[in-house]
Amino acid sequence: MKTITKEVLMDFVYDEARLLDEGKYDDWLALFSEDAHYWMPLERGSSDPFLVTSLMYEDLFLLRLRVERLNGEKTYSQHPPTYGHHLLQRPFVDEMDHEAGEYIVTTSFHYVETRQDEQELYAGWARHELVLIDGTLKIQLKRIDLVNCEAAFGNIQLFM
Repeated sequence: MKTITKEVLMDFVYDEARLLDEGKYDDWLALFSEDAHYWMPLERGSSDPFLVTSLMYEDLFLLRLRVERLNGEKTYSQHPPTYGHHLLQRPFVDEMDHEAGEYIVTTSFHYVETRQDEQELYAGWARHELVLIDGTLKIQLKRIDLVNCEAAFGNIQLFM
């Protein structure tokens, strides 16, 4: 088991974004714990996904379904495919609890999603709540807070 340092946590965030940008969605899914969630609140400062409306609140089962759709041969909405690109600021390690094996990292980002002539720009913060499971870091919660979370959005095809 390797020692979990700030550098290891920051590299984890960079590596996760790279997997998404390269379209390696199955490898990306492998980063999540079995009880993981991917949450994108629709209201600033939301603290409970069950009490507010969310753009997304997906468990691992729903994430797998989305990845299957993205990888599917007959997903005609992805012919030609959508591409994403992350530009990350240096992640901040907010919490390191080595005894519990729990870590929190927050990263400011710009994210571009593009398909043919259409391009959307999103800006916000990604919060990774990571847990150490059998010596491997896993995402227990990935929360995306968009700067303009109250705006009307079109279809967000990929993952931020």
